[in-house]
Formats: sequence, structure tokens, C-alpha cells
Amino acid sequence: MKNSSKEIALKWLKQAEFDLKDAKKAFEWQSYNLCCFLAQQAVEKALKALLYYVGAEEIWGQSAGILLKEATKYYPELESLLPQAKSLDKYYIPTRYPDALPDEIVPSEAYDSSDGESALSKAERILSKVRSLIIN
Repeated sequence: MKNSSKEIALKWLKQAEFDLKDAKKAFEWQSYNLCCFLAQQAVEKALKALLYYVGAEEIWGQSAGILLKEATKYYPELESLLPQAKSLDKYYIPTRYPDALPDEIVPSEAYDSSDGESALSKAERILSKVRSLIIN
């Protein structure tokens, strides 16, 4: 039996919430690069949840900005969150790979608490909005 769109969306949202929880733990551990990456992942998964919720069957890509732009076709009120989603995309690759950063710096040295706080704030804001649209 095939899962409904809402059931699929709820699975994606559940994982998004877990990723956000892990991002907060990474922040506590002062692993700011991981915190930022997991915040981006939480938003990506939450937006995929929202797109599945409206009936999308296949969703490709990891860009929170692109996924949010697609979601605005169904929920125009999300437009104000677009700059935040786009800014989280900068955490997708450089937070994990040493060759994605200049010079001798590695991801664990490149990010600080202000990066983590910013990423968490944006992720919480976006997840809160997505949650309110799916769980009604």
C-alpha cells in the first residue's frame, strides 16, 4: 500500500526535526561547522516535506534556496524566508570538506559560535513555518 502525501511529508519533517536537534547538540559541543551543516540539512528536509505534502512525487536537489523557491508556488507567504534559506546553502559543502576552503584552514576551524547561532536561528524559523503548514 502506497503512503499518502501527508504520511511521506511527516516522515521527512520528523527527520528534519531530528537534524535540527542534532544541530543544537553540535552547537553545545562547539562543533560549529557540523551545527551549520545540520541546520542546512534540517531546512532542506523540511522543505522537501512541504513539497511532498503538496503532492510532489520526486524532489531532487539539496539547495534550501531552490526548494523554498519551489514551495512559494504553493505558499507565497514563504517568500520572506528565501534569503535565509539561500544563506544556509553556503553550509552544504564547505562545512565538511577541507578542500572547499582556502589556504590551510579546515572546516572545524572556519566556523564559530556566531555562524552556529545564525544557522540555528534561520533553521528554527523555517522549520516552524513549515511545521505550521503541514501540521494543521
